[in-house]
Amino acid sequence: MKTKVKNDPKIFTIPNILSFFRLCLIPFIIWLYCVEQNYIWAGNVLILSGLTDIVDGFIARRFHMTSDLGKILDPVADKLTQAAMLLCLMLRFRLMIIPLVLMLAKETFMSVTGFMIIQKSGTVCGANWHGKVATCFLYAMMILHVFWHEITPAASTLLIIACAIMILVSFVLYGIRNMKALK
Repeated sequence: MKTKVKNDPKIFTIPNILSFFRLCLIPFIIWLYCVEQNYIWAGNVLILSGLTDIVDGFIARRFHMTSDLGKILDPVADKLTQAAMLLCLMLRFRLMIIPLVLMLAKETFMSVTGFMIIQKSGTVCGANWHGKVATCFLYAMMILHVFWHEITPAASTLLIIACAIMILVSFVLYGIRNMKALK
């Protein structure tokens, strides 16, 4: 989905406030997981963050509260939350580096090419289905690792690899889309 960039006075909308709230939850998740080692509460706050992400997207579309700020703030809150949780999980599961590196590479590519697309055409490209599926895989994998404290190495590896594959598929499909948009 592409939308034209315009001057948008909508800043203090419910979706933007929810995205900002998600940003505020990040230090709390890290503290719960790393300092308190209270994995249940860290997982609950991560789920709360994911639910507010779903709610803010629904409200933004349903009640026409989308804004250019929201198109930036929402994915930034998502990716920072995901990166923080993956870094926390790396304390116990070293293979979490795989989805973390893939996610960082994908998001760096998306940011650079997205900015180039805006400069060239004045349009902002939205998320596609595969990006949403990759995000669902990532959250499911992280939540399982947080709550399933005694996860077997085989189950952990399988979940991490499945998630990494979905992130890679999304990366390739976004790459194709963005490179076409730049031509």
